[in-house]
Amino acid sequence: MKRILFSLAFASVLWSCKTASTAVATTSKQEVQVAINLNDIKNDKVMVTVNAPSISTDEITYHIPKTVPGTYSEDNYGRYIDDLKAYDTKGNLLTVKKTDVNSWSIANAKTLDKITYLVNDSFDTETGKKFGGDEIFSPAGSNIDAGKNIMLNTHCFVGYFTNYMSIPYKVTISHPAALWGATSMNDLDASTTNDKFITSRYAELVENPIMYAKPDYTTFTVDGMEILIGVYSPTGKYTAESITPEMKTMMTAQKNFLGTINSTKKYSVLLYLSTMKDDDAKGFGALEHPTATTVVLPEMMPKDELVKSMKDVVSHEFFHIVTPLSIHSKEIQYFDYNAPKMSEHLWMYEGVTEYFANLFQINQGLIPEEEFYTRMAEKIARANTLNDTMPFTVMSANVLTEPYKDQYLNVYEKGALIGMCLDIIIREKSNGEKGILNLMQQLSNEYGPVKPFNDNELFAKITALTYPEVGTFLTTYVSGTTPIPYATYLAKVGVTYTTEKIPGNVFLKDKTPYITVDQKTKEIIVDPKITLIDFYSSLGLKGGDIIMAINDKSYSLDNIYEMISDSQNWKENDPISLKIKRNGATQIIKGKVKLPYEEKDGLKATDSSKNKLKEAWLKA
Repeated sequence: MKRILFSLAFASVLWSCKTASTAVATTSKQEVQVAINLNDIKNDKVMVTVNAPSISTDEITYHIPKTVPGTYSEDNYGRYIDDLKAYDTKGNLLTVKKTDVNSWSIANAKTLDKITYLVNDSFDTETGKKFGGDEIFSPAGSNIDAGKNIMLNTHCFVGYFTNYMSIPYKVTISHPAALWGATSMNDLDASTTNDKFITSRYAELVENPIMYAKPDYTTFTVDGMEILIGVYSPTGKYTAESITPEMKTMMTAQKNFLGTINSTKKYSVLLYLSTMKDDDAKGFGALEHPTATTVVLPEMMPKDELVKSMKDVVSHEFFHIVTPLSIHSKEIQYFDYNAPKMSEHLWMYEGVTEYFANLFQINQGLIPEEEFYTRMAEKIARANTLNDTMPFTVMSANVLTEPYKDQYLNVYEKGALIGMCLDIIIREKSNGEKGILNLMQQLSNEYGPVKPFNDNELFAKITALTYPEVGTFLTTYVSGTTPIPYATYLAKVGVTYTTEKIPGNVFLKDKTPYITVDQKTKEIIVDPKITLIDFYSSLGLKGGDIIMAINDKSYSLDNIYEMISDSQNWKENDPISLKIKRNGATQIIKGKVKLPYEEKDGLKATDSSKNKLKEAWLKA
């Protein structure tokens, strides 16, 4: 899972990984049949009918997940289920008791024929609260917009019966002919109004999202992998075709980077673009699945920013095909959707994945060396703002509860840096011949998708496959409380810390915007509640001024991201012209750009004697 925090920071102001196995009773009807009706949607609710397998117990419980792999949060998807009813084979109602927010106990279960219920969507309820609240992360949620879009994350619509998770699921979805379902699953129904999917068990179904919308997709093949890009853009601003060239370049580079480590045959990227209205998604980022990624981003983003965000989040999610898909513990293999036990190794599942998402770009020539150093320096800076003495393994195993929950975002910062340091250690000890990608290849060969490891045995296995120094690092800095001395490891490849003054953004400092918006008029307003920087004071701008246009280009809420993006190209003392409205009167202000500057720690290659090892680290 990857969240985009910059977008969340701005939105909060402007709009105030896995399989499962469970013992199953002997049954005569060895499948669960599900019917989802997308034709008769009322009040944004979808009817779901579940034909039960033959139940051998007097009572059975039907569950909707509390959590799903990759989210690392308890989301209680059962709160979106209404009016669950159970029927026997004669059509009589059976007694149903709701035992908790996600579970329903059904009496006389031996006579159970089917259950029915309505599903609400989660996008309608989002407010854009920061991570850690009770809102469902949008890429893991659902959207129900009749005739236009259904974001069908299957765990939002379909549950499981206790002890019947390992039998096949047959899912039939009826839908308008104008809507097409983008997914990595194979549709076994040739008609244009019904889709039929069969999975070997519940966990496989959960890992296969479907996005219904007017057909807008492209497909291409990279090294034997078929890739589908599906897009829903409410206003038609973007199409799958418009972003496919960049996605193809990136995913081709990823496949080249991975080499033989991956054998996935089909992969889908499902992009939902949000209007950012009150009833639409506001949690930006992506959620991984073994053969798919769901992505949610604002439709108003300029194309270059959209493509950059897609590269960042999709590259991260794609690398999850390495871990946890091919390398994971028993906690993930036998995932309990309603009483989850978390693995100790988020440093690998999310951290190494995030490291690969950056390393492959320098390795494959997509970014320059300086950009890679900047990214790693930023991760060091952000990691230093979090708890650096909390054992990473302890945080990981307890990530659903406080105080560990608040440290989750460190998996993308310190977690990635753990991957970086391990990579450097392995490169040094092998004289540049091997790195952490080789280790992941070995672990993938040892375990693979269906053979999990024991959580408490992974460090020993990694040490046996590599070097004692790797084991010492893991026990000291990953399961231990000692902060990582990043400078020590970077020095091995000739990289040292630097400090320089860099220009900041004139509209945003850290997570504090200097502007706000009027939701009704869509006007952009200089925030009257904060102290303004030189950019504003030098031009004579005041709090409450309405920014109508800059350099003859009009701006409003509808294209505010373009304004932010355009400003990033401004240079110190560039001429600038603003059209503003102050106290109801329109006026033109002309002057020069005065950028804010801040000292920022960076990284730079300074020791040429380490060039050989550095090149092996970044380019081999």
